[in-house]
Order: sequence, then C-alpha cells, then structure tokens
Amino acid sequence: MDSQLVASWETVGSISMVSKPKSTLTAGSVLIRVAASGICGTDLHICKGETPHATHNVTIGHEFSGYVEAIHASTSTSAKLGDLVCIDPNVPCHKCTFCRTQKYHLCPHLWCIGVTCDGGMAKHVVVPASSIYVATGISPEVASLAEPLSCVVHAVDTGCVKSGDRVLVIGAGPIGLMVTALCANGGAHVTVAELNKMRRTAATEFGASEVTERVDIGGDPVEGYGFDVVFECVGLAATMGQALECARAGGTVVWVGVARPDALVSVSPFTVYRRELTIKSTYTNPFGMERAVRILLDNKVNWASLITHTFALTEFDAAWDVFTQNSGLKVCIKP
Repeated sequence: MDSQLVASWETVGSISMVSKPKSTLTAGSVLIRVAASGICGTDLHICKGETPHATHNVTIGHEFSGYVEAIHASTSTSAKLGDLVCIDPNVPCHKCTFCRTQKYHLCPHLWCIGVTCDGGMAKHVVVPASSIYVATGISPEVASLAEPLSCVVHAVDTGCVKSGDRVLVIGAGPIGLMVTALCANGGAHVTVAELNKMRRTAATEFGASEVTERVDIGGDPVEGYGFDVVFECVGLAATMGQALECARAGGTVVWVGVARPDALVSVSPFTVYRRELTIKSTYTNPFGMERAVRILLDNKVNWASLITHTFALTEFDAAWDVFTQNSGLKVCIKP
C-alpha cells in the first residue's frame, strides 16, 4: 500500500511528521488531492490533549480544500474530477435524536475529519462525498477558510445581530476577524478588543468601527451602557467573564472561543437576572458550509488577507512554530 507524509498527533505536546498508508477509496467517498490546509486553534488543543474526543495518532487538518482526484464507482456526487472543493469535516450519524431534529452538529456519534479520523494535513485524503462543496471561482487558500467561516456564520446567527446593534468582539484572531466582517457588513457598529497591534489594524480593515486594547463601557450596564451583543473569540475564562461585564441590560453574550475542558467562569446569577442577560455558546457549523462558500465567492471582504503565512507540508515544523508564536493570522499548508 502506498504511503504518504502527514502531520499526526502522536504524543501529547507535539505534532509529528510521520509516514502513513494512504486511505482506501470506498463506496460513498471521493479522493481529494489537498491544495491548502489551515492550522487552527483546535489543532493546538488536540496537541495539548485538551480535545477529549480526538483520536491518538490522527492526521490533523480539518480546514482544507483540494481537488477531486478520484470518485468511487458507487459514489453519487455532482462534483466532477478536477473540481476544487472545500470539505465540511463534521460527519453525523443521521440516526440519533439530534440528527432527526435538525441539530446534527450535536450528534453524540459525530466523527470529525482531522480530529477523530485522518484529515487534510497530508497530500491526499479520502472523505465522504456528502462532505464536499464545489468552490470553483476562488483560490484553494481562500477555499480552505470555508470551514472556520461556516462556524462563524453559526456564531453570528446565534447572536441574532441586527442592523444598528452595538457589537463587541473580544479577540481579533481569524475567527474574531470573520465575526467582525459579518457583523459590520450586516450594519452593526463593531468594536474590537485586541492586545496585538497588528491584529487591531486588521480589525479595522475587516470593518471594525472602533478598536481598543482595553474595553471601558463608560457606565452602568443597567443604565444602557455596554453592548447589545458580545462575542468572545479568545477561549479564556478571563475574557469569557469580561464578555459578561460588557453586555448591556437585555444583551446577549456568545462564547465562540474554545476553552480548556477544566476552565471555569465565575457568573453572578443576580447580575444575569437583573440585566436579563442571554448567554449562549456555539459548537461547530450546522448548515453553514454552503453559506460560507457563497460568502467567499461574493468576495466583499478581502478574505485572502487572513492568510499571512504559507508553507509546504515538508516545512510543517516551521509553520507550527509561526502558529504557536501568534506572529501572524492564518497559517496555511500547501502539500
């Protein structure tokens, strides 16, 4: 059996370049020649052993695009050989109560390409045909942003942002910048809180009306000071708590960032009661991929500017160093 070089989670604390056999094409699947694969914060959580459902020795990479190289004879798909596609990594069982009530992202049997089974940090990967979305008309690098953007589509939907709302986005990494762009393009007044100067500059380019290092709402939230909707896009208990402090009475807080499993946030029930706060979270990307592809194709935002570094797969160690040092935005691997 042919083998290939992949980036794999072999031990807690590191991602290693190893050789693995190529996956076998089966009924219902297609073979993808990976063109671009983004490194994500989830990959860091996997590396640290902070993703309980991740599989040891899994090839990482759940944000990727590529070209259809082979289609199994028994596979039904509208995609054609050579099509550029992006991949929804989340594959539900379609049998449980969540799948049957349009909440398939909460499926307890969900398997995730690049988390529970081998992903796109490789030259080739086999995926279900139902997971691919044709993305002709954009670059492979931009197409690889479809998965994180689909998660942001879900987050913004969850926040129920309206035109004219005052929105706060805490954290201007790729996810925070995507939230900023969608909210700003929908007519919201967006303030972005971010410590990193380069990322604050990027926030302005993505539509933020105001950027700041520290948030000062200027008065008592009960008196109307603060924000209608607050998106926490960092994944730290401290900033999740800060998000609650910044929401005005009647406001909504959406925890988008992924915290450690053992992280705890102190919440005052009386504060939530008195200010009638709504606290929400988001998990993955239900029904978001097709919308994300449309948004990318629309090209109203310079999505390509999110990708600040590109590396070959053989340079993965250097790419990982750039990613963990937070010296850019999205780091992309081109196998």
